[in-house]
Amino acid sequence: MSDADGMQPFWTSLTLTQMSHSEWESLCDGCGRCCLHKLECEDSGEVYYTDVACRNLDCSAGRCLDYRNRQTLVPECLVLKPEDIESFHWLPATCAYRLVAEGKSLPIWHPLLTGDSESVVRAGISVRGRVVLESSVSPDEFEERVIHWIS
Repeated sequence: MSDADGMQPFWTSLTLTQMSHSEWESLCDGCGRCCLHKLECEDSGEVYYTDVACRNLDCSAGRCLDYRNRQTLVPECLVLKPEDIESFHWLPATCAYRLVAEGKSLPIWHPLLTGDSESVVRAGISVRGRVVLESSVSPDEFEERVIHWIS
């Protein structure tokens, strides 16, 4: 797909480290999956997602309540940076950051392709309405809350 002036979309012509801040931020589809608590198997390194969301996630909207100040409000919040590409293995297989890093195409439902931020919800990718806040679950219960709808 190319844009109106015949140029290739930035995510196909630039590496993650070459992108401007606004290009980088626009790759996020807003699914909220990175805001879920994850468990990692010490032996295999495999990452398991839970349906337990960060305290700063609006579960009904599937979005961060205060994205700009997220690290102040939640110091353990991981901020994705281009220089951390090698550690993107924990991101879901649908994540544009991971896909671009792996040289793959964006999924057809991605807002950059559809022009519609709700396309991620319609595609069943968003966590909207599918998760609970960490304040409602004891950390001892996280293993019981592993989900299988995230790849």
